Amino acid sequence: MAINDTHTRWRFIAISSSLVVGLSLMGIKFYAYRVTGSSAILSDALESIINVVASGFALWSIYLASQPPDMSHPYGHGKIEYFSAGFEGALIMLAAGGIFYTAIPRLLHPRDLPNLQQGLFLILSTSLVNLLLGIVLIRVGKRTRSLTLIADGKHVLTDVYTSLGVLLGLLLALFTGWYWLDGGVACAVAVNIIISGGKLVRESFAGLMNESDPTLLEEISGILADHRKDHWIDIHKLRAWRSGNRVHLDFHLILPRELRLDESHHEVKELENIFQSRFDGMADVLIHVDPCTNGDCPICGHNPCILREQPTNHQRLWHRDQVTAEKDHSQTTA
Repeated sequence: MAINDTHTRWRFIAISSSLVVGLSLMGIKFYAYRVTGSSAILSDALESIINVVASGFALWSIYLASQPPDMSHPYGHGKIEYFSAGFEGALIMLAAGGIFYTAIPRLLHPRDLPNLQQGLFLILSTSLVNLLLGIVLIRVGKRTRSLTLIADGKHVLTDVYTSLGVLLGLLLALFTGWYWLDGGVACAVAVNIIISGGKLVRESFAGLMNESDPTLLEEISGILADHRKDHWIDIHKLRAWRSGNRVHLDFHLILPRELRLDESHHEVKELENIFQSRFDGMADVLIHVDPCTNGDCPICGHNPCILREQPTNHQRLWHRDQVTAEKDHSQTTA
């Protein structure tokens, strides 16, 4: 399995670490359940099974997303990451169902918990490790633009919240003798887990449906504005979406109609290279060139122009709303 770029390499390192750490912590939590018999600790351990399964699935999806486009998948394999995030969100909600199943009987029929102090120490230790792991996964995911890593990091942090809820409830039970809290806390944490899983599923659907990404559109608009030339008269109908580590974008570029075909091609290639550089060679760019019309003269900075019929009186600001709109001659002065 070749790993050809730094981002992909970091993704593999991060998700492999998540899988190994998850397996280790799962074993510790089941041992803590064995010595205490706590349903809350069992619920925490059950969620760890989901963590391990999800990390394994995420490892496979990151590998698949790293493969280059081919004849069967000309747009690449990056969308598997959205499917992975949705799968993980569904697993989180499934884990919550398992927690309810084991916790409700303990809530209705509480019982003493032996070796509780030892169990609490073990759960505290796993929580600290998971907290560090979750933070690292989310940071690496944001740096490498991997939704799968971000989703796995959020899942790990959800496990931390579960463990903290278990710790607080069992500490209170230890000092008060209210052992019904063993099941009560587990149920409360399960509700939080369902909410977290629902958010991941929502993000997954958004990616699979190519939902508009305002942050990405703002970034692209800024790139266009920063590299603007006088003879790049206007831009409209910008669209963009992410697929794993790749960015797909297309827009219409209005150029002076006096330019030769090879000159227009040169301008397109220059823009493509700008985006390839910004997105580390992971940008698929499609630019449709429109020739200017007489109505574009007031916003055209190309000078001298032998075809000009009106003087330039303004140029549009290339903010997100402007470049994503249909062609419009309303006046937005700079």
